[in-house]
Amino acid sequence: MRCRLHLPDEAATLAFGARLARNLPAGLTFYLVGDLGAGKTTLVRGLLRALGVTGRVKSPTYTLVETYELPGFELYHFDLYRMHDPREWLDAGFRDVSGQAVSLIEWPDKAAGWLAAPDVIIRLSIADESREVECESASPVGARYLETSCKPC
Repeated sequence: MRCRLHLPDEAATLAFGARLARNLPAGLTFYLVGDLGAGKTTLVRGLLRALGVTGRVKSPTYTLVETYELPGFELYHFDLYRMHDPREWLDAGFRDVSGQAVSLIEWPDKAAGWLAAPDVIIRLSIADESREVECESASPVGARYLETSCKPC
């Protein structure tokens, strides 16, 4: 399952994040791929707002992870940009994240070989002032999720 969308502005990126929040089951792992400024954290902010998070949603670039307690599951937003060695993933204790949590992982290549396999890969790219997004399922549960959250276009 794969879909592509054009996101003309920040509001569209936030709205797409909100769309991804609908029917979000516990246990999914997302890889968020894209250059600096591509909109990964903005997308996560839209998703979290739709799930009822009202506080500040910030990039976990310096803390590596932000955790959100939501009804039904925990959500972990990882940003691995500052990691220099994939083993730092283990040293930080991240492999102990519950299998019922939702994990959104920015810069997954920084911990290649140590991460759980993704269910969904979201690739964001910059196109002038807008963004292009491609969502791809990487597991059967990811495919079922995308069928309801990201219709092919």
